[in-house]
Amino acid sequence: MKLWRKAAGAIKDRNSIWLASLSRRTPYRHPDLEAAIIRATSHDGAKIDYTNARRVFEWIRTSPVYLKPLAWGLSSRMEKTRSWVVALKGLMLIHGVFCCQIPSVQRIGRLPFDLSGFKDGHSSPSKTWGYDAFVRSYYAYLDQKSAFISSEAKNLKKALKPTLLDELIKLQRWQSMLDMLLQVRPLDENMKVGLVLEAMNNLIVEVFDVYSRICNGIAQALLKIYASPAKSEASMALRVVQKAATQVEDLSQYLEVCREMGVLNASQCPKLENIPKEDVKELEQIINGSANNNNNTNGKRENCEHFEEEKIHEEIIMSGIRKKGSNNKRVLKTVITDKWEIFDGDCSSRTTLQDQHHFPNCYSSHLSVVSLPNHKQDLPDLITF
Repeated sequence: MKLWRKAAGAIKDRNSIWLASLSRRTPYRHPDLEAAIIRATSHDGAKIDYTNARRVFEWIRTSPVYLKPLAWGLSSRMEKTRSWVVALKGLMLIHGVFCCQIPSVQRIGRLPFDLSGFKDGHSSPSKTWGYDAFVRSYYAYLDQKSAFISSEAKNLKKALKPTLLDELIKLQRWQSMLDMLLQVRPLDENMKVGLVLEAMNNLIVEVFDVYSRICNGIAQALLKIYASPAKSEASMALRVVQKAATQVEDLSQYLEVCREMGVLNASQCPKLENIPKEDVKELEQIINGSANNNNNTNGKRENCEHFEEEKIHEEIIMSGIRKKGSNNKRVLKTVITDKWEIFDGDCSSRTTLQDQHHFPNCYSSHLSVVSLPNHKQDLPDLITF
C-alpha cells in the first residue's frame, strides 16, 4: 500500500512538471520556477529536495519580478493538494522565502493560499489528524507573520518615528505571534518522522528569533519609561513584562518537548532568563504613584554627588608652584600630580589648598587652579557658591 502511494505521488509530480513546461512565460507564469517549486514540494515524505529549494531562493534574490510567478505557482500547488507532505513542504518553502529578508517579500501581506481547514485525503483521519493539526497551526503562524511584516514595512516607508505606545503595541503583537508559534508542535506520538523533525528544526530558530525581538523591545521600552515615567505606558509595559514571564515558562516546556522528540536545534538553544522582579516592582510603583518626585530628585542628586566624588579622586590636579630664577623673578611652573600639594608660606605653618578654598559641588564641571602668594595678605573671595 505504501509503495503504491509513493508511486502514485511520483506520477502526480511528473505530470505537474510536464504541464508546467507547456505553459507560456508571462509576468505571472515561469515554467522553470514552477518546476522547481513542484520538485521542492514533492509527494516523497522520505526526503527534502534542498537543491530546488535553493534554486527558488536564488530566483527571489535575483529580482522581485519572480515574486508573482512564485506566488502563483505555490498557491496553485497548495490549493490542489490533499497530501500533508506536500502542504508541509510548501509551508517550509514559503518560510524560507521570508527568511531571505527581501523588501519585495515583506510586502506580500497575507499568504496567497489558504490551509486553515486542511485535511489529508490519502489516509484515514485517525492516522493523519496530528499532521493535519500541525499543518494548520504552521499555516496560521506564517499567515499572521506575513501580514505583520507587511504592516511594519508600510510604517517604515512612511518614515514616522514610533512613539513608546506604538512600540509597546508592537511588542504585544510579537507576544501573540510567539503564542501562535508555540502551538506549532506534534500532537501525536507517531509523528517522529524526518520531515516533521526538519520542520521543527526551522521552528526552533524562528522561536528564538521572535523571543529575542521581544526581549530587546522590552529592554528599550523600560529604559524610556524610567527616563520619563508615565502611568498609561507603565501599565501597558507591566502587562507586557508579566506576559513575557509567562512565556518563558511556556517556551521552556516547548523546548523540553522538542528535546524528547530528538529535535537537534532544541539541544543547542541558549539559556532562558526570567524578567527581574525589580523591574516589575518599579513599574508597579510608577502605576501606583508611590514614587515621589522630590524623593526621586534627592536620590538623583545623591547619586550625582557620589559620582562626582569618585570623579574628583580620578581627576588630574594641576597646581601652581613658586620657583625663583637667577634674576630673582618668580616663575610659575605647572606640575601634574595625583595627590593634593602643600604650599609653603612665609609663616611657619603650612596651609593646604583644601583648607584655603572650598571645592565646587557636583554640578561644577571642573576644579579651579589657585596659586598662593609668598607673603601674608587677605585673599579676596574670587569664587562664589
